[in-house]
Amino acid sequence: MVNALKQNWFSNIRGDLLSGIVVALALIPEAIAFSIIAGVDPKVGLYASFCIAVIIAFVGGRPGMISAATGAMALLMVTLVKEHGLEYLLAATLLTGVIQIAAGYLKLGSLMRFVSRSVVTGFVNALAILIFMAQLPELTNVTWHVYAMTAAGLGIIYLFPLLPAVGKLIPSPLVCIVVLTGVAMALNMDIRTVGDMGKLPDTLPIFLWPDVPLTLETLRIILPYSVALAVVGLLESMMTATIVDDLTDTTSDRNRECKGQGIANIGSGLLGGMAGCAMIGQSIINIKSGGRTRLSTLTAGVFLLIMVLVLDKWLVQIPMAALVAVMIMVSIGTFSWGSIKNLRDHPLSTNIVMVVTVVVVVATHNLAFGVLAGVLLASLFFANKVGHYMLVTSERDEETDTRRYTVVGQVFFSSSEKFTDSFDFKEAVDNVVIDLSRAHFWDITAVGALDKAVLKFRREGADVEVIGLNEASATIVDRFGVHDKPDAVDQLMGH
Repeated sequence: MVNALKQNWFSNIRGDLLSGIVVALALIPEAIAFSIIAGVDPKVGLYASFCIAVIIAFVGGRPGMISAATGAMALLMVTLVKEHGLEYLLAATLLTGVIQIAAGYLKLGSLMRFVSRSVVTGFVNALAILIFMAQLPELTNVTWHVYAMTAAGLGIIYLFPLLPAVGKLIPSPLVCIVVLTGVAMALNMDIRTVGDMGKLPDTLPIFLWPDVPLTLETLRIILPYSVALAVVGLLESMMTATIVDDLTDTTSDRNRECKGQGIANIGSGLLGGMAGCAMIGQSIINIKSGGRTRLSTLTAGVFLLIMVLVLDKWLVQIPMAALVAVMIMVSIGTFSWGSIKNLRDHPLSTNIVMVVTVVVVVATHNLAFGVLAGVLLASLFFANKVGHYMLVTSERDEETDTRRYTVVGQVFFSSSEKFTDSFDFKEAVDNVVIDLSRAHFWDITAVGALDKAVLKFRREGADVEVIGLNEASATIVDRFGVHDKPDAVDQLMGH
């Protein structure tokens, strides 16, 4: 236990502390911006980022991964906040946590293996598009100063890292925030600031039970949002865990991560924060900055709160144009630009899955719907492709008047019709041998196809012998097949 504690917490103290501080600095503008997207006070996102980061450091299943308030989750909250207010959002956050904990105990984290790379790419691209679209209201019907500040912010974000030495030490989004805030204050610009969006917290978060009636009507209102938040949160967290696993050449406990995300969201909701999940961008920043253990995540959360409480008077002066620049940077960095080039090289089915995922997400503003559509479409393409990898050949022995059919490949619902069409039932032959030694039967549709083939041959007067079934195929054929059972024809035809 001592060795595990050291490995998870104190094996990389210097790197974790420094990377945690860098992440905290970069989290502040994003937490505020995500709060604004959701339509709540900045303190809701800041409290959420602090709570989730601290709690997940202890209970999460992926050391070194950063979880906080995210744009993907914030986008799902807009309608709920607009129609019912903050209290219902807090209640939905609690229910989200409960659903995620249940998902962990049901071991649903392992379902991530069914999400193909093309779906993940579509998910990421759609997330980038939605984050960019969320910035458009701040760039509509505004003065030229806002456009100038936004352009200047993007210039700082992309050019500052090119400076020798200092460019790599300080996150460029933070430099953008500080410089544009200083310019706006010095020139006394009349533009929207964070302070115009709501009051920042000046105290530690306190326990806050949502002020909503405990009725079925309340459950009816929050349940759809909670399910969507839980699914999107787990999807993004699982994908982020996969990326961090690859970067660190380590493994993570995804089912524990599901439970950890749930506990963290419950903690966030009870302390006045909104639901959150793992952050792909911040997690990569943490890993590349040297963070490896749970200490880096804890440091990010704690340092974030310290900065908010100490520097709150400065944070309210941040112009919205600076946050817009940061979020545009996030959307540009999130989008997989290589996927556009790959449209030429990748198979058509892969491109269709990616594009459909993007279109559904953007159209519905719900990442879960897009991922579900992508997974279903990818499954259909896969089944269709595998269904073609089945071949039935035959040869006739004139001496014994026997036709021998050899089946090679996978027989299941997609290939069962091809399997049946491969037999010549009208041929006048005394004996038929169906050799299945190089085939595998997967489902009852395949068993039904075999039953029909055998019974049709028998109807034509041929003796049929089925040979070569492997153990797994024999088990399902013996259990569900009827061609060797009494009254087989009546059972098959439903008489």
